[in-house]
Amino acid sequence: MLSIGQLAEQAGVSVKTVRFYSDRGLLPEAARSGGGHRRYGPDALDRLRLIRSLRTLDLPVPDVSRVLDEEDALEDIVAGQLREVGSRLAALRWREAALRLLTDCTARERAERLRLVGALSTPPGTDALARFWRYWLPARLPARVVKAVVDQAVPAPPDDPTPEQVLAFARLQDFVITPCFVSGPRANTNYGQPEVHLPGKGYRPAVLYEGLPEAYELASAALRAGRAPHRGEALDCFVAVHAASLGRRDTGDFRRDLHRMLAAEPRIDLYWQLTAEILSPPPGPPEPTPGAADNWLREALAATAPAPDYGRVHTAT
Repeated sequence: MLSIGQLAEQAGVSVKTVRFYSDRGLLPEAARSGGGHRRYGPDALDRLRLIRSLRTLDLPVPDVSRVLDEEDALEDIVAGQLREVGSRLAALRWREAALRLLTDCTARERAERLRLVGALSTPPGTDALARFWRYWLPARLPARVVKAVVDQAVPAPPDDPTPEQVLAFARLQDFVITPCFVSGPRANTNYGQPEVHLPGKGYRPAVLYEGLPEAYELASAALRAGRAPHRGEALDCFVAVHAASLGRRDTGDFRRDLHRMLAAEPRIDLYWQLTAEILSPPPGPPEPTPGAADNWLREALAATAPAPDYGRVHTAT
């Protein structure tokens, strides 16, 4: 049996530390002396050393208690601590990149950048971006379609961002919370909506948004290969999806109509430009976004849509 002083000396800690762990139930005493002094059994030294090791890893006392009492608790607790540490490191990297962003710029740029990054949490969340897409998409889309679009369109904040990525993310968040989007674009008559989003235009939006990802993936392969917009499977898929959503056939007349309609639609190119900057910082090659794929397909349609047939003009000879 060891006294509290002997146990503290052998473990290399203070008596106060032993008493702290004892009072919290982590280090049960085996008995008390006739004078009421604590006495510890032969296993107490190993248990105290284990407690010290766990506390060195910054495990809180309740987690230490679980490890001591539950045989399989350590693995779960360590995994949770790793997640927490990863989150803290990501926050520190975002803070560092944001601070670097404020160096080597003019006073005017610094003031604007400070306003933008001041609105970001570290690391930032994506709720504002997801909310933007739920507002932007047509009303009454099936929930699974909305989720698929949001998952594809919302960029995840990088764990170790560059200052340029911090600025792009801050600008992207600033873009989606501007007044024309706060209550949703559908509610603002000053901000146009694509035809597919408007009721009474004959579109079946769910058909369109379910089919577009396949066309975008085909176009993305061409973009990665550096190929210019052209006829082929990607464009055929893109046109077929639009035709199916309108209940029409893919004909020359339809392609002319589709080209005219898409050319007149409002765009959110800034969103996709900033998303590309977040996903593919220089000097690496840009990773195609759905917006880049859509632009490629529209250019392919414009380049290959049949010209209007005005009929032959007969002149007298």
